[in-house]
Amino acid sequence: MKFEKTKPLPARLNQWVGPTPPDRVVASIERARLLDDVVHVAVMPDVHLAHGVCIGTVLATTRRLYPGVVGGDIGCGMAAMQFDANASILEKPAVGKMLLKGLSRVVPMNRHRKALPVVLSSRHRMSDRTLDRVLLGDGRRQLGTLGGGNHFLELQRDVKDGSLWVMVHSGSRGLGPKVSCHHIACCTERSHGMPVLDANSEKGRAFWRDLHAARAYARLNRALMIQATAWMIRECFGVEPQKGTFVQCDHNHICRERHGGRWLYVHRKGAARARQNQPGLIPGSMGSPSYHVLGRGHPGALCSSSHGAGRAMSRTEARRTVSTGGLRRQTAGVHTNPMQHARLREEAPQAYKDIRQVMRYQRELVTVTREMEPVLSYKGG
Repeated sequence: MKFEKTKPLPARLNQWVGPTPPDRVVASIERARLLDDVVHVAVMPDVHLAHGVCIGTVLATTRRLYPGVVGGDIGCGMAAMQFDANASILEKPAVGKMLLKGLSRVVPMNRHRKALPVVLSSRHRMSDRTLDRVLLGDGRRQLGTLGGGNHFLELQRDVKDGSLWVMVHSGSRGLGPKVSCHHIACCTERSHGMPVLDANSEKGRAFWRDLHAARAYARLNRALMIQATAWMIRECFGVEPQKGTFVQCDHNHICRERHGGRWLYVHRKGAARARQNQPGLIPGSMGSPSYHVLGRGHPGALCSSSHGAGRAMSRTEARRTVSTGGLRRQTAGVHTNPMQHARLREEAPQAYKDIRQVMRYQRELVTVTREMEPVLSYKGG
């Protein structure tokens, strides 16, 4: 007796998106559901179109790894810390100008003048000599630097008690894209055009090793920027950081996690891990609030949350739509560098979704513990 070959059923899908997303986003989500070995897809409220898989997507597999799902900025994420001061110390325009100038020295956008030691454990050494050269070459110069695009360093005010905090958004800098490109090139299999590796193969194990090395680099990168900012605040105001307040998380990674009684490889692209009571940070845009949260461990979301507000406009559309004057009005009351306003139009609040609405859509996923307002925004465009 002959049996007809049946088409695999799409993976389970759970969404927290509010209104129906644009058709191209829906189509991208449906493609993700059909990828080989994908058993569960969760879509976050900040979802928006990106190459390969939408930002704001979480997908789980049993044995397959998709380097292209995570993308180039492996380990990109957030870090924050509180200072023993009220944010009112930053009120004067001259203070904001001084701090922005100081930050450009202690937290460069691209490279430090002198290479810093890359302090990673031996288990985080790269699987390939070419990647090792990147880590020990540009990796040392870029350690403790911010990068461009939507990466930022903000000084923020807790809306409840007025306390001063720093928040940083950055990742693995040049190392992550090199890791991603190297392992995508090593893939000999594809599923619906997406390069894929077997997690138990030699190539899969090499990617897993380098992925976690890049995540460790990104964590160290954020910690060094927080440390440099704390040094500058101490020098300027004699203010110390509050012990025990440092927190960080990342939102571009693959984790091996147990869900529904089985072990899965959970791929998060622009989505944060949000296990029960796990601290997290969800940023807004240059002129809008950011949030400290605790995860609620929602099983349908694979214990995940949004990574931010999510873009409402592409960068091209934002440059065409948002004027320099419009950016200035949208960031009124926030210390910014006016010389960069023309370049930062694509990062204007108008170019992003309403972060308060995003937070309402994911009330099942996280509990808000603090709402933060930007006081100073440092970024490179």
